[in-house]
Parts: sequence; structure tokens; C-alpha cells
Amino acid sequence: MPVVSTVRGPVDVAELGQTLMHEHIFVAAAEHLENYGRGAWWDEEVRVADAITKLNAVAAKGVRTIVDPTVWGLGRYIPRIQRVAAGVPDLNIVVATGIYSFEELPHQYEHRGPGLLLDMPDPMIDDFVRDLTEGIADTGVKAAFLKCVVDEKGLTPGVERICRAVAQAHVRTGAPITVHTNSPAQSGIVALDLFAKEGVDLTKVVVGHAGDSNDLDYLRRLADTGATLGMDRFGLDLYNPTPQRVATIAALCERGYTDRMVLSHDASCFMDYFPNEWDMVGVIAPNWRYDHIHDDVLPALREAGVTDGQIEQMLVFNPRRYFS
Repeated sequence: MPVVSTVRGPVDVAELGQTLMHEHIFVAAAEHLENYGRGAWWDEEVRVADAITKLNAVAAKGVRTIVDPTVWGLGRYIPRIQRVAAGVPDLNIVVATGIYSFEELPHQYEHRGPGLLLDMPDPMIDDFVRDLTEGIADTGVKAAFLKCVVDEKGLTPGVERICRAVAQAHVRTGAPITVHTNSPAQSGIVALDLFAKEGVDLTKVVVGHAGDSNDLDYLRRLADTGATLGMDRFGLDLYNPTPQRVATIAALCERGYTDRMVLSHDASCFMDYFPNEWDMVGVIAPNWRYDHIHDDVLPALREAGVTDGQIEQMLVFNPRRYFS
């Protein structure tokens, strides 16, 4: 049986159990935190303890794995996640490598690569592969999947180079990919087209935030490539209210696409997009929390005709296949 790397080490994929496929623990960029956060809106001990409490609570609901696509651009810092993982013994945490950018390439890679000022193999690919095969920095924690973005602006030069580097890291290692997409712009099509040309196995791709769309033609077009639909923003009603998300999933299940969907919230314990106002986010989006799916969405799906077997397919077997 294949194994998947987690923060505490390799785990047999059969032991992943119920899996939320797109959740962040912390979104907190180091430069922001270190320059403006400490003593203002960030208390390390408070935030770690809060995350442990929240993740233990979702583990008590039956969730056994959280897949966290926090990469460069979102504030990945593995030592903090290791502290959290030590406090949630019944939950696996799976982390990623890649770059989260809607437009520009990080300057650290801008002048190094094929045909650039320093003409050399793309160092991004080697960095991603190292995270996957050797570990992230000196933590010993290996990433288990890759993350990139194709948003409304599409394949800007920076985004295209990141996506191609992610694709080539996948080709080298077999690691699966999650790509953030913009459903109103239908950018998932653009992302999958690029991946296909780079030789990516599209059955190993999750199209992130596909669940923001209720356009069945668009969603079926994505799923028919073999890719998996990330129905992963439950609770973010600003993008698509829960009743519409539920109806869309039920319609896709009825049409035979149960094996092409995974569920999640895209939630976090803390996000520095709203540092001083984080508590207010819970007032504005009260369902944007790790337990919304188990408390509210699963009963609604059953009421809409989705069977327990189909729910298990989306929560257990599709994630297991993705990491196999």
C-alpha cells in the first residue's frame, strides 16, 4: 500500500480516513508578521494553542487528515505546523510545496533559469523536488503535493513559469497537484490545458475552488479530463452560498461524477489578511470553519439525495486515490 508524507512522518494511504482536501492552518507571511505582527496582533503561544483546539475539535467529528496547501506566498512555516501537529495526535497534516502568486514571479527566481541573466536549469523545479523528496528546509518534513495558481489574469509570464515548474516537479516525482483557480473566469480550463501539454497526469490534479461555480457544463468539462473538482470553499458564501454548492454536488453525483469531487472549506485558524479584525471574520462568515461540512453540509447533501456511499467516496476514497 502506498504511503503519503505527513508532518509527523509517512502514513499508509489507507489510514488517511476522512480527509478535508483544502484547509489552511495559518496564513501569516513572515515579513508581515515579523515587522508588524509581534506585540500587535500575533502571539505565537496563543495562536498555536488555538489551532490545536480547533483541529482536535474537527478530529472529534471523524476527520483524520487535513491537507494544507499553504506554500510560498501564503506564509508556510513548518516548525510552527510541527508544534500544532504534536498537539493533535488523531489528525494527519499533509503539507505542500509550490508558489502562490496571481501574477508575478518571486524576484528570487526572476533572473535564474533557461535563457535568463544566469542561464541555468530552472531552480524552482529543483527546490520543489527537494521539498518533496528530501524535506522542507531542515525540518525533515516532506511535502506530499504541489500547489500553484491560475486566477482571473490567467497565464501571466510569472504564473506560467511557476505552473510549468510545478508540472515538471510532478513529472519528476509523481507528486499530485492542487491548482487554485477562478471559477467565474473558468481558469481551470487554462490550467489543465497547460498541465496536459507539460505531460502531467490529469488524474493527479485537483482543480481548486471549482465549487465556486454552479455551471455544470464547465464542471463536467473539467472532470471529463480526469481531474478532480475541489468543492472546497464551504462556508465562503460570498463566493457561492452553501445551498447552491450542495445542489451542484448533488447534480454531479446524479450524473456519475462522485469519483471526481473532494470536499473542504479553505478555512484557517488565523489569516493575516485581516490581522486585527480576524475575530470579525467569524461574524461576517460564521460558517467558514472546519466543522461546517460535518455539522451542516453532509446532512444537506443527504437530504438532496446524496448517499452515504457517495459521501464516503468524496471524503475518503478520492483523497486516498489522489495520494496513491
